Amino acid sequence: MAQPGRKQAPIEPWQQPDAQPFLRIEGVTKTFGKTYAVDDVSLNVYQGEFFSLLGGSGCGKSTLLRILAGLETADKGRILLGDRDITDLPPYERPVNMMFQSYALFPHMSVEQNIAFGLQQDRLGKGEIRDRVASMLELVKLQDFGRRKPDQLSGGQRQRVALARALAKQPKLLLLDEPLGALDRKLREHTQFELVGIQERVGVTFITVTHDQEEAMTMSSRVAVMDAGRIVQVATPAQLYEFPANRLVAEFIGAVNIFEGRVSAQRDEELEFACEKLGGEFLMWHSDPLPIGTPVAVAVRPEKISVHDAPPSDRRNWARGRVVEIAYLGDVSIYHVATEHGQVVRVQITHEARYERPHYSWDDELYLSWDPDDGVVLTS
Repeated sequence: MAQPGRKQAPIEPWQQPDAQPFLRIEGVTKTFGKTYAVDDVSLNVYQGEFFSLLGGSGCGKSTLLRILAGLETADKGRILLGDRDITDLPPYERPVNMMFQSYALFPHMSVEQNIAFGLQQDRLGKGEIRDRVASMLELVKLQDFGRRKPDQLSGGQRQRVALARALAKQPKLLLLDEPLGALDRKLREHTQFELVGIQERVGVTFITVTHDQEEAMTMSSRVAVMDAGRIVQVATPAQLYEFPANRLVAEFIGAVNIFEGRVSAQRDEELEFACEKLGGEFLMWHSDPLPIGTPVAVAVRPEKISVHDAPPSDRRNWARGRVVEIAYLGDVSIYHVATEHGQVVRVQITHEARYERPHYSWDDELYLSWDPDDGVVLTS
């Protein structure tokens, strides 16, 4: 998984107790009939963030974005941008712009004319329009494409024109609805870093909607994971990956093994749980006290699991199994290892040497281990 390439501030604004949010969403709810599309959502976003709303189809992320844009009206709640309440303002009065997934470029206009369109609607002077268009073309590296029509551009170039048009009006907040959804995988990966670079140069706060967890992890300063109209966790990409709040987040963000069991003992921060499918009792670190017998799910990422040819004498947590599936992906190999009690464990091994072949073959017997701090104990 690509990791965030963003420049990290010494202290992020959301870590400062006296920092004031740039955008405050307070108790926003939106229903369609009896369905809660957005259900009592409260959220703070800080100046200069690249913030992502992440979730599957129907989770409410796009509806929330449209409410921020003024394209939908909330049933209740407030939205404050800076010190201004914009809850009831129409879209054209909000210092907000939106970039749609389809890009919505005018096919009969040139790139320059598309970028200038919103500025002309705002009745800016010709000189200022010319200067802003030139500045935007330079920002998105399309200086030589100003006279071309959209059908003469690649998908990535059209995406950059749409971004330039959205930024030309100098919004305080830019909303992006699945901005990379129309691009192929290779171009999407390149454009992720390009978008982050542009956002950091202009300093505008971005809020993007995506269902692609890798996209959110790569671009965002923080991510809000949504499900059924509610926010289930807000955190940095690294925190979401390493410390998911619940099983839904653990399974949505990257690959993960879930070991189900029950608490069998707990001493201070040492928690033991019995897992029938792994065939034993295992030790994890968990600070919150849990009664004996409490059902738990332990999440362990595939790259955290070590592989051995014999039982590891120095490891507290280990299980035996046989290789049932192998996927060679070039830089890594993925193994599915089935224990004799029915647990299938996903293991990821990195290839460090050139021309290195997969380490193991189908039906090989292996021993798997992990440290007590390599996983997260989930109770929901």
